[in-house]
Amino acid sequence: MAYTTINKSTDYFNTKLYTGNGSTNAITGVGFQPDWVWCKQRNATNSHQIYDAVRGATKSLSSDVNNAEQTLSTALTAFGTDGFTLGSASYINGNSNTYASWNWKANGQGSANTDGSISSTVSANQTAGFSIVKYTTPSSGTSTVGHGLGAVPKVWLHKRLNDSENWQMYHHSIGNTKKLMLNSTNAEGTSSIWQDTTPTSSLMYLGTAGSTVHASSDYVAYCFAEKTGYSKFGSYTGNGNADGTFVYTGFKPTFVMIKGTSSGVNWHMFDSKRSSSNVVNKEVYADSNSAEATATRMDFTSQGFKLRSSSGSENGSGSTYIYMAFGQSLVGSNNVPCTAR
Repeated sequence: MAYTTINKSTDYFNTKLYTGNGSTNAITGVGFQPDWVWCKQRNATNSHQIYDAVRGATKSLSSDVNNAEQTLSTALTAFGTDGFTLGSASYINGNSNTYASWNWKANGQGSANTDGSISSTVSANQTAGFSIVKYTTPSSGTSTVGHGLGAVPKVWLHKRLNDSENWQMYHHSIGNTKKLMLNSTNAEGTSSIWQDTTPTSSLMYLGTAGSTVHASSDYVAYCFAEKTGYSKFGSYTGNGNADGTFVYTGFKPTFVMIKGTSSGVNWHMFDSKRSSSNVVNKEVYADSNSAEATATRMDFTSQGFKLRSSSGSENGSGSTYIYMAFGQSLVGSNNVPCTAR
Protein backbone atom coordinates (compact mmCIF):
# COMPACT_ATOMS: atom_id res chain seq x y z
CA MET A 1 0.00 0.00 0.00
CA ALA A 2 1.41 3.37 -1.05
CA TYR A 3 1.76 6.10 1.54
CA THR A 4 2.45 9.72 0.71
CA THR A 5 3.25 12.97 2.43
CA ILE A 6 0.97 14.68 -0.10
CA ASN A 7 -2.43 14.23 1.47
CA LYS A 8 -4.28 16.44 -0.99
CA SER A 9 -2.91 16.18 -4.50
CA THR A 10 -5.12 19.04 -5.68
CA ASP A 11 -2.96 21.42 -3.64
CA TYR A 12 -0.27 20.88 -6.30
CA PHE A 13 -1.95 19.70 -9.50
CA ASN A 14 -5.50 20.16 -10.71
CA THR A 15 -7.42 19.95 -13.96
CA LYS A 16 -9.88 22.79 -14.46
CA LEU A 17 -12.47 22.73 -17.24
CA TYR A 18 -14.05 25.98 -18.35
CA THR A 19 -16.22 27.61 -21.00
CA GLY A 20 -15.04 30.72 -22.79
CA ASN A 21 -16.93 34.01 -22.80
CA GLY A 22 -15.06 36.01 -25.46
CA SER A 23 -14.23 38.74 -22.93
CA THR A 24 -12.36 39.08 -19.64
CA ASN A 25 -12.77 35.73 -17.91
CA ALA A 26 -11.52 34.98 -14.38
CA ILE A 27 -11.12 31.20 -14.12
CA THR A 28 -11.30 30.13 -10.46
CA GLY A 29 -11.57 26.85 -8.59
CA VAL A 30 -8.06 25.62 -9.32
CA GLY A 31 -7.41 25.51 -5.58
CA PHE A 32 -4.06 27.31 -5.60
CA GLN A 33 -2.13 29.91 -7.59
CA PRO A 34 -0.98 27.97 -10.66
CA ASP A 35 2.58 28.61 -11.77
CA TRP A 36 2.35 26.46 -14.89
CA VAL A 37 -0.89 26.55 -16.89
CA TRP A 38 -1.43 24.37 -19.97
CA CYS A 39 -4.70 24.99 -21.87
CA LYS A 40 -6.32 23.32 -24.87
CA GLN A 41 -9.55 24.10 -26.68
CA ARG A 42 -11.61 20.91 -26.73
CA ASN A 43 -14.17 21.59 -29.46
CA ALA A 44 -11.97 23.06 -32.21
CA THR A 45 -8.53 22.94 -33.80
CA ASN A 46 -6.52 25.59 -31.98
CA SER A 47 -2.99 25.13 -30.66
CA HIS A 48 -2.21 24.33 -27.05
CA GLN A 49 -1.40 27.35 -24.87
CA ILE A 50 1.32 27.10 -22.19
CA TYR A 51 2.12 29.83 -19.64
CA ASP A 52 4.24 30.01 -16.52
CA ALA A 53 4.93 32.45 -13.69
CA VAL A 54 8.68 32.65 -14.36
CA ARG A 55 8.31 33.90 -17.94
CA GLY A 56 5.22 35.86 -16.90
CA ALA A 57 1.59 36.16 -17.97
CA THR A 58 0.98 36.83 -21.70
CA LYS A 59 4.12 34.81 -22.63
CA SER A 60 2.84 31.82 -24.58
CA LEU A 61 4.30 28.58 -25.90
CA SER A 62 2.48 25.83 -27.78
CA SER A 63 3.32 22.15 -27.35
CA ASP A 64 2.19 21.20 -30.86
CA VAL A 65 4.59 23.49 -32.75
CA ASN A 66 8.26 24.47 -32.49
CA ASN A 67 7.52 28.22 -32.50
CA ALA A 68 9.36 30.75 -30.36
CA GLU A 69 7.65 32.29 -27.35
CA GLN A 70 4.92 34.79 -28.25
CA THR A 71 3.56 37.75 -26.31
CA LEU A 72 -0.25 37.56 -26.48
CA SER A 73 -1.94 40.44 -24.70
CA THR A 74 -5.47 38.99 -25.01
CA ALA A 75 -4.70 35.43 -23.88
CA LEU A 76 -3.70 34.54 -20.30
CA THR A 77 -3.28 37.97 -18.74
CA ALA A 78 -2.72 37.22 -15.02
CA PHE A 79 -2.16 34.45 -12.49
CA GLY A 80 -4.55 34.59 -9.51
CA THR A 81 -4.64 33.04 -6.05
CA ASP A 82 -7.21 30.45 -7.18
CA GLY A 83 -6.73 30.35 -10.95
CA PHE A 84 -5.97 32.71 -13.81
CA THR A 85 -7.52 35.50 -15.88
CA LEU A 86 -8.06 35.35 -19.64
CA GLY A 87 -8.53 37.97 -22.30
CA SER A 88 -10.73 37.72 -25.38
CA ALA A 89 -8.51 35.53 -27.60
CA SER A 90 -10.63 32.84 -29.27
CA TYR A 91 -8.00 30.09 -29.01
CA ILE A 92 -8.12 30.24 -25.20
CA ASN A 93 -11.44 31.99 -24.39
CA GLY A 94 -13.79 31.96 -27.38
CA ASN A 95 -17.42 32.62 -26.50
CA SER A 96 -19.24 29.35 -25.61
CA ASN A 97 -16.23 27.22 -26.57
CA THR A 98 -15.00 24.51 -24.19
CA TYR A 99 -11.47 24.18 -22.80
CA ALA A 100 -9.35 22.09 -20.48
CA SER A 101 -6.56 23.51 -18.35
CA TRP A 102 -3.94 21.53 -16.45
CA ASN A 103 -2.39 23.44 -13.58
CA TRP A 104 0.75 22.85 -11.50
CA LYS A 105 2.05 24.70 -8.44
CA ALA A 106 5.73 25.68 -8.32
CA ASN A 107 6.90 28.63 -6.23
CA GLY A 108 5.90 31.86 -7.91
CA GLN A 109 8.18 33.95 -10.09
CA GLY A 110 11.31 32.16 -8.92
CA SER A 111 14.74 33.26 -7.76
CA ALA A 112 18.37 33.04 -8.82
CA ASN A 113 20.08 29.65 -8.77
CA THR A 114 23.86 29.36 -9.18
CA ASP A 115 24.28 25.61 -8.72
CA GLY A 116 25.23 25.09 -12.37
CA SER A 117 27.95 26.40 -14.63
CA ILE A 118 25.34 28.86 -15.94
CA SER A 119 22.94 30.72 -13.68
CA SER A 120 19.22 30.04 -13.84
CA THR A 121 15.98 31.45 -12.48
CA VAL A 122 14.16 28.68 -10.63
CA SER A 123 10.65 28.37 -9.24
CA ALA A 124 10.72 25.08 -7.32
CA ASN A 125 8.16 23.17 -5.30
CA GLN A 126 10.28 20.47 -3.67
CA THR A 127 7.28 18.96 -1.87
CA ALA A 128 5.53 18.18 -5.15
CA GLY A 129 8.70 17.60 -7.18
CA PHE A 130 8.14 20.29 -9.80
CA SER A 131 10.25 23.23 -10.92
CA ILE A 132 10.28 25.82 -13.69
CA VAL A 133 13.78 26.77 -14.82
CA LYS A 134 14.75 29.61 -17.14
CA TYR A 135 18.33 30.00 -18.40
CA THR A 136 20.54 31.27 -21.22
CA THR A 137 22.94 28.83 -22.85
CA PRO A 138 26.63 29.77 -23.15
CA SER A 139 28.29 30.85 -26.38
CA SER A 140 30.28 27.61 -26.53
CA GLY A 141 30.93 24.37 -24.70
CA THR A 142 28.76 22.15 -22.53
CA SER A 143 26.94 23.41 -19.45
CA THR A 144 25.09 22.45 -16.29
CA VAL A 145 21.93 24.09 -14.96
CA GLY A 146 20.51 24.12 -11.43
CA HIS A 147 16.91 22.87 -11.25
CA GLY A 148 16.12 23.42 -7.55
CA LEU A 149 14.24 20.17 -6.93
CA GLY A 150 16.53 18.75 -4.25
CA ALA A 151 15.85 15.35 -5.87
CA VAL A 152 16.82 13.72 -9.15
CA PRO A 153 14.40 14.71 -11.93
CA LYS A 154 12.94 11.80 -13.88
CA VAL A 155 11.54 14.01 -16.65
CA TRP A 156 12.09 17.46 -18.01
CA LEU A 157 10.81 19.40 -21.01
CA HIS A 158 13.27 21.84 -22.59
CA LYS A 159 12.16 24.60 -25.02
CA ARG A 160 13.98 27.44 -26.73
CA LEU A 161 12.21 30.78 -26.23
CA ASN A 162 13.80 33.34 -28.55
CA ASP A 163 13.57 31.35 -31.78
CA SER A 164 11.97 28.24 -33.21
CA GLU A 165 13.21 24.85 -31.99
CA ASN A 166 11.55 21.54 -31.21
CA TRP A 167 10.48 20.72 -27.67
CA GLN A 168 12.98 18.22 -26.24
CA MET A 169 12.11 15.74 -23.49
CA TYR A 170 14.48 13.91 -21.17
CA HIS A 171 12.77 10.82 -19.74
CA HIS A 172 14.70 8.48 -17.48
CA SER A 173 13.02 5.41 -19.02
CA ILE A 174 14.76 5.97 -22.36
CA GLY A 175 18.00 7.14 -20.75
CA ASN A 176 20.45 9.99 -21.03
CA THR A 177 21.56 9.24 -24.60
CA LYS A 178 18.09 9.72 -26.11
CA LYS A 179 15.35 12.30 -26.39
CA LEU A 180 11.74 12.66 -27.50
CA MET A 181 10.14 15.71 -29.12
CA LEU A 182 6.85 16.87 -27.59
CA ASN A 183 5.67 18.59 -30.78
CA SER A 184 6.31 15.53 -32.95
CA THR A 185 5.18 11.93 -33.42
CA ASN A 186 8.80 10.96 -34.15
CA ALA A 187 10.38 7.98 -32.43
CA GLU A 188 12.91 8.43 -29.67
CA GLY A 189 16.21 9.62 -31.10
CA THR A 190 19.82 9.22 -30.07
CA SER A 191 21.31 12.55 -29.01
CA SER A 192 24.06 14.01 -26.84
CA ILE A 193 21.81 16.92 -25.84
CA TRP A 194 22.00 15.71 -22.19
CA GLN A 195 25.78 15.14 -22.30
CA ASP A 196 24.99 11.40 -21.99
CA THR A 197 24.78 12.14 -18.27
CA THR A 198 21.97 11.43 -15.81
CA PRO A 199 20.84 14.50 -13.85
CA THR A 200 21.64 14.83 -10.17
CA SER A 201 19.60 16.16 -7.27
CA SER A 202 20.82 19.66 -8.15
CA LEU A 203 21.91 19.70 -11.81
CA MET A 204 20.73 19.07 -15.37
CA TYR A 205 23.33 18.56 -18.10
CA LEU A 206 23.22 20.25 -21.50
CA GLY A 207 25.27 19.38 -24.55
CA THR A 208 27.57 21.55 -26.62
CA ALA A 209 26.31 25.05 -27.42
CA GLY A 210 26.00 25.54 -31.15
CA SER A 211 25.74 21.79 -31.68
CA THR A 212 23.12 20.05 -29.54
CA VAL A 213 21.64 23.28 -28.13
CA HIS A 214 21.64 26.75 -29.65
CA ALA A 215 24.39 29.02 -28.36
CA SER A 216 23.53 32.15 -26.36
CA SER A 217 19.80 31.38 -26.44
CA ASP A 218 17.02 31.62 -23.86
CA TYR A 219 15.36 28.41 -22.69
CA VAL A 220 12.74 27.22 -20.24
CA ALA A 221 12.59 23.76 -18.67
CA TYR A 222 9.76 22.10 -16.76
CA CYS A 223 11.29 19.52 -14.41
CA PHE A 224 9.70 16.67 -12.45
CA ALA A 225 10.90 14.39 -9.67
CA GLU A 226 8.78 11.46 -8.55
CA LYS A 227 6.83 11.71 -5.32
CA THR A 228 5.39 8.53 -3.84
CA GLY A 229 1.62 8.45 -4.08
CA TYR A 230 1.42 11.58 -6.25
CA SER A 231 3.55 11.35 -9.41
CA LYS A 232 5.10 8.60 -11.48
CA PHE A 233 7.16 8.70 -14.68
CA GLY A 234 7.84 5.33 -16.24
CA SER A 235 7.36 3.00 -19.17
CA TYR A 236 5.39 -0.11 -20.07
CA THR A 237 5.09 -2.67 -22.85
CA GLY A 238 1.80 -3.05 -24.71
CA ASN A 239 0.11 -6.43 -25.23
CA GLY A 240 -2.06 -5.62 -28.27
CA ASN A 241 -5.19 -6.80 -26.47
CA ALA A 242 -8.37 -5.03 -25.40
CA ASP A 243 -7.73 -6.64 -21.99
CA GLY A 244 -4.68 -4.44 -21.90
CA THR A 245 -1.54 -3.91 -19.89
CA PHE A 246 -1.95 -2.71 -16.31
CA VAL A 247 0.47 0.03 -15.24
CA TYR A 248 1.07 0.36 -11.50
CA THR A 249 1.60 3.93 -10.25
CA GLY A 250 0.76 3.48 -6.56
CA PHE A 251 -2.08 6.00 -6.75
CA LYS A 252 -5.33 6.72 -8.57
CA PRO A 253 -4.40 8.84 -11.60
CA THR A 254 -6.07 12.12 -12.34
CA PHE A 255 -3.83 12.93 -15.32
CA VAL A 256 -1.88 10.65 -17.66
CA MET A 257 0.15 11.49 -20.77
CA ILE A 258 1.45 8.64 -22.94
CA LYS A 259 3.84 8.48 -25.92
CA GLY A 260 4.99 5.41 -27.81
CA THR A 261 8.75 5.44 -28.32
CA SER A 262 8.35 4.33 -31.95
CA SER A 263 7.45 6.70 -34.79
CA GLY A 264 4.00 7.84 -35.86
CA VAL A 265 2.44 7.76 -32.39
CA ASN A 266 0.83 10.84 -30.84
CA TRP A 267 1.27 12.16 -27.30
CA HIS A 268 -2.09 11.24 -25.70
CA MET A 269 -3.40 13.32 -22.78
CA PHE A 270 -6.11 12.04 -20.42
CA ASP A 271 -7.62 13.34 -17.19
CA SER A 272 -10.34 12.50 -14.68
CA LYS A 273 -12.34 15.68 -15.27
CA ARG A 274 -13.03 15.21 -18.99
CA SER A 275 -13.57 11.48 -18.34
CA SER A 276 -15.23 11.53 -14.94
CA SER A 277 -15.80 7.78 -14.83
CA ASN A 278 -14.38 4.71 -16.51
CA VAL A 279 -13.85 4.05 -19.34
CA VAL A 280 -11.43 6.98 -19.85
CA ASN A 281 -12.27 7.99 -23.42
CA LYS A 282 -11.61 11.72 -23.88
CA GLU A 283 -8.18 12.57 -25.28
CA VAL A 284 -6.27 15.40 -26.83
CA TYR A 285 -2.81 15.18 -28.35
CA ALA A 286 0.06 17.34 -27.07
CA ASP A 287 1.66 17.29 -30.52
CA SER A 288 -1.50 18.31 -32.43
CA ASN A 289 -4.02 21.15 -32.49
CA SER A 290 -6.83 18.62 -33.15
CA ALA A 291 -10.08 18.90 -31.24
CA GLU A 292 -10.78 16.43 -28.46
CA ALA A 293 -11.38 12.87 -29.65
CA THR A 294 -13.48 10.11 -28.11
CA ALA A 295 -12.24 6.51 -28.06
CA THR A 296 -12.08 3.69 -25.51
CA ARG A 297 -8.55 3.86 -24.10
CA MET A 298 -8.11 2.92 -20.42
CA ASP A 299 -9.49 2.71 -16.90
CA PHE A 300 -8.14 4.72 -14.00
CA THR A 301 -7.92 2.40 -10.99
CA SER A 302 -7.00 2.89 -7.34
CA GLN A 303 -3.40 1.87 -8.05
CA GLY A 304 -2.72 2.87 -11.65
CA PHE A 305 -4.24 2.60 -15.11
CA LYS A 306 -5.27 -0.33 -17.27
CA LEU A 307 -5.33 -0.13 -21.05
CA ARG A 308 -8.67 -1.09 -22.64
CA SER A 309 -7.73 -0.92 -26.31
CA SER A 310 -5.57 -2.92 -28.69
CA SER A 311 -4.64 0.28 -30.52
CA GLY A 312 -1.00 0.89 -31.31
CA SER A 313 -1.52 4.41 -29.96
CA GLU A 314 -1.28 3.14 -26.37
CA ASN A 315 -1.10 -0.67 -26.33
CA GLY A 316 0.52 -2.16 -29.43
CA SER A 317 1.82 -5.69 -28.93
CA GLY A 318 5.46 -5.54 -27.83
CA SER A 319 5.61 -1.75 -28.23
CA THR A 320 7.18 0.47 -25.58
CA TYR A 321 5.46 3.56 -24.16
CA ILE A 322 6.59 6.22 -21.74
CA TYR A 323 4.16 8.05 -19.48
CA MET A 324 3.73 10.89 -17.00
CA ALA A 325 1.06 10.42 -14.32
CA PHE A 326 -0.26 12.51 -11.44
CA GLY A 327 -2.92 11.59 -8.90
CA GLN A 328 -3.73 10.69 -5.30
CA SER A 329 -2.32 7.92 -3.14
CA LEU A 330 -4.34 5.06 -1.70
CA VAL A 331 -3.47 6.19 1.82
CA GLY A 332 -1.73 9.38 2.88
CA SER A 333 -0.02 10.17 6.14
CA ASN A 334 -3.40 11.30 7.45
CA ASN A 335 -4.78 7.78 6.75
CA VAL A 336 -7.56 9.07 4.52
CA PRO A 337 -8.25 6.38 1.90
CA CYS A 338 -8.46 7.11 -1.80
CA THR A 339 -11.01 4.78 -3.35
CA ALA A 340 -11.19 3.43 -6.87
CA ARG A 341 -13.55 4.94 -9.45
